[in-house]
Amino acid sequence: MPAAHEFVLTLSCPDAKGIVYAVSGLLYQAGCNIVDSQQFGDVQSEDGTGLFFMRVHFEAPAHLSGPGTLAQLFTNVREQFRMEASFHSLAHKPRLLLMVSKHGHCLNDLLFRAQSGQLDIEVSAIVSNHPDFAELAAGYRVPFHHLPLPAGASAEAKRAQERQVEALASELQVDLVVLARYMQILSPEFCTFLKGRAINIHHSFLPSFKGAKPYYQAHDRGVKLIGATAHYVTADLDEGPIIEQDVERVDHSLSPEEITAVGRDVESVVLARAVRWHVQHRVLMNGHKTVVFT
Repeated sequence: MPAAHEFVLTLSCPDAKGIVYAVSGLLYQAGCNIVDSQQFGDVQSEDGTGLFFMRVHFEAPAHLSGPGTLAQLFTNVREQFRMEASFHSLAHKPRLLLMVSKHGHCLNDLLFRAQSGQLDIEVSAIVSNHPDFAELAAGYRVPFHHLPLPAGASAEAKRAQERQVEALASELQVDLVVLARYMQILSPEFCTFLKGRAINIHHSFLPSFKGAKPYYQAHDRGVKLIGATAHYVTADLDEGPIIEQDVERVDHSLSPEEITAVGRDVESVVLARAVRWHVQHRVLMNGHKTVVFT
């Protein structure tokens, strides 16, 4: 469990000389102790953004006990380098809202990791458009909200359901929404509401095999590798900035059901990694891409 005065600073700005010196020097002068520091400059190719990224894990003295105080201390450096900078207290346990439809493997995996302490998160609620996992939620003592969407529901009905989710997320002060195989296309308005704080798991090593029964499609094509992709939610379906991907080898001897089982294991692991890195403030946006300090 992090100490009460541990923080993470994340920042991005146009690359320039002296950024690391300025940041570390200011923290030193304020009496902070840097535990870990990582940085990356995206100037390695013609399509680089020219931005510099940094993540600093540090301990602060008691009189600098809040992110607001630290942010104020950082004003001049932020303005000098035109930084987007955020301070995050590690004493705060991130609050998650999990959304699921009819496949519960990712949901169950995240609930177990949270309960066992593998993920330092608080699952505040589960939302589903089906009632199937109410008992699973009860077993983990997590509130379950069944918000049905009948087949062929109109755009207005879907948006009304999304507003219920938005109200719930606001009421519970949710830090991150995880689509743990929530099989509904989200409206642009909902994606805007969730911008930067919603992660989806895609049952494919993007961009292959979109649509229904991807593992059956993979079986029909005789693939040798299957995978999963965790990415941020945007209005562009399954095209949000990628956080993590992984693959597993399969062969001709496996049935579609066996390939599906392998794929679901990969999905669970990839989604858990993405959630962990996000709540540890290791993921920074870089245009349509991400920088992930692992």
